[in-house]
Amino acid sequence: MLVALPSAIAFGVAVYSLLGADYVASGVRSGILGAIVLGLAASFVGGAPRLISAPCAPAAAVLAALCTETLSGVKGPVPPERLAVVLVLVAVLSGLLQVVYGLSGGGRLIKYIPFPVVSGYLSAVGVIIFLGQFPKFLGLGGGVPLLTGLNSPSLWQWPAIVVGLATIAGVLLAPRLTRRVPAPIIGLTIGVLVYFLLGLIRPELLTLEKNKLVIGPIGGDLSHIVAGLSGPWNAVTSLRLADLAALAVPAITLSVLLSVDTLKTCVVVDALTRTRHDSNRVLLAQGIGNTLSALVGGMPGAGTMGATLVNLESGGKTRLSGMLEGGFVLAAFLLFGQWIAWVPVAGLAGILLVVAVRMVDWGSFKLLRQRATMLDFTVIATVVVVAVSTNLIAAAGAGVAFAIILFLREQIQTSVIRRKISGEQISSKQHRLPEDVATLQRCGAQTTVCELQGNLFFGTTDQLYNELAQDLKSCRYLILDLRRVKSVDFSAAHLLEQFEARLAERKGYLIFSRLPASLPSGHNLEEYFQHVGVMRPNVRSFGTLDDALQWVEDRILAEESPARPDEARPLELAEFDLFREFEADQTIQFVAECLEEVTFPAGATIFESGSTDDRLFLVRSGIVRMVLHLRETGYHNLAAMGRGNFFGEMAFLHEGQRSASAVATTDVKLYAISRKRFDQASHRDPLIGVKVFARLARTLARRLRRTDMELRALYEW
Repeated sequence: MLVALPSAIAFGVAVYSLLGADYVASGVRSGILGAIVLGLAASFVGGAPRLISAPCAPAAAVLAALCTETLSGVKGPVPPERLAVVLVLVAVLSGLLQVVYGLSGGGRLIKYIPFPVVSGYLSAVGVIIFLGQFPKFLGLGGGVPLLTGLNSPSLWQWPAIVVGLATIAGVLLAPRLTRRVPAPIIGLTIGVLVYFLLGLIRPELLTLEKNKLVIGPIGGDLSHIVAGLSGPWNAVTSLRLADLAALAVPAITLSVLLSVDTLKTCVVVDALTRTRHDSNRVLLAQGIGNTLSALVGGMPGAGTMGATLVNLESGGKTRLSGMLEGGFVLAAFLLFGQWIAWVPVAGLAGILLVVAVRMVDWGSFKLLRQRATMLDFTVIATVVVVAVSTNLIAAAGAGVAFAIILFLREQIQTSVIRRKISGEQISSKQHRLPEDVATLQRCGAQTTVCELQGNLFFGTTDQLYNELAQDLKSCRYLILDLRRVKSVDFSAAHLLEQFEARLAERKGYLIFSRLPASLPSGHNLEEYFQHVGVMRPNVRSFGTLDDALQWVEDRILAEESPARPDEARPLELAEFDLFREFEADQTIQFVAECLEEVTFPAGATIFESGSTDDRLFLVRSGIVRMVLHLRETGYHNLAAMGRGNFFGEMAFLHEGQRSASAVATTDVKLYAISRKRFDQASHRDPLIGVKVFARLARTLARRLRRTDMELRALYEW
């Protein structure tokens, strides 16, 4: 309470003093009522147990800017009661918006406002408070502009300056003297003492009547609190749609600033206590507290850093600590309300000047040291300049605009191409015969595989086009892997249509693989492509990248080798590359004695992972897929073995358990060679074992070399 109360009074005076000297007491009462209601209501509902809520600097800055704008925008005298009504309406709307944020889950979204924008807001609040309080520090009369007052030393009130300097010195030096008593209390106490000492020299300072250097009478009992309720209630009952429309922007600005300020304090508390706050409940509590505070004539506020840290260091652990703070403010008002009249206005201004200087993010100037962070500093500076030259409401618009620019900059700077590989460097998992591999290697430049990531939108389409411009001049098959894509807009879809048109000129194809079934937005990407016309005749889509590569390879082989042998005819033993030249030395017959012919229908499991089957299988016809079972994601396709290839060599060589499963993709005919029968034949003729193992080693080495090349291409991009 000792930390929150002086600041709350100062913030109230900072706003209501703009309505005239007669409203200074109203400002004091508004600050006190805000501290009472926020302490009780926000803590009772709140989702951060140790949080102390009270009137704060952002609330004072926004409401003061609103008053200044209203005063300067209307010709002739403005009725102060009308401005008081405006302040109440803005505070009520702001509180209701915070309730909406909390109920709709907005706590998660507000935390993602870019830090440069938040830093700019808070720095702007500090600058505005400083500019607004400096005339009070100098003791200038109401209505004297700051520049005019600075250029007219004759208007300065030296007692106000002395009291202000004493207060500032007390606030700054207090932590060196003691930490048991909050610095604002020590500073304000010193300021009051200095004021009364000056009163010994100038007796007129010791009178309340027509004394502009002190707050003046505010009352100190429940009757004055009840009396202050009629104005706000009348303001709410006179609410009109026109008022809501005019005050919507300042209310939104205030609600966002108060929400960010509160959540920022909660994050600090979480870090110190190793706990987690409920953001949505915190916003709901702040909204209820600010709404009730406004309805009784109090200032709006937020979870304040200073009072919360003092509460934490003093042992506060539950919401009761925050409620007690509000109760103590009420007790202080009732017991010492009469004495508050003697608080010097310059003393409160001195406290606020220290608060204002500390609110400015001086560390942001470090961003000027590097070119990469200069734009972030520009964002901060722009928000501050707009706030000071215009108002915080316009700065809110500038902040939102720059938030969009920051997002676009981040997306544009991040490449949407995660990896780009030529068909010469990657192949499908289907193991093919050496002559087919040679053909695919020779024609590899016809294929480009590009893995995309992030957001494909108007800001990244030019980048994507430039990256693929050279490839589109030569390749016929462009495979776009979209597994990591988060969003696609119409501009990106139109660019994909252009890709398809250019490829179609060479009878090529645009191929999509792994289209996300659901983007973060919830949309189905394939349905979106169908809707906007991307899925044209020369466009294909496959569930996996391997399926897309296999389709392209089959087309290339069909075009380059139209007279290929009948794929449906089962191969004989001598036609396998593994046993080439075995007929010349009559060893083929020994191998034939070790094998048996087996067939499996499509979908059948040939062997399971973990089994002790040690047979080596030769594919006579059909396709067999090797599947690695995974605990969380189901399975992973390791390879596809087509006609003329073999599989199962690991268990055949090592005589251990199977590491993967083999599943027939189509009807297959196989030769199965048992390791036990092969060993028996090798004992009779050791040359058989030497030749078979040599051929196995050569084929495995070729596969590993191809794998090395693909891995290098994947990591070096």
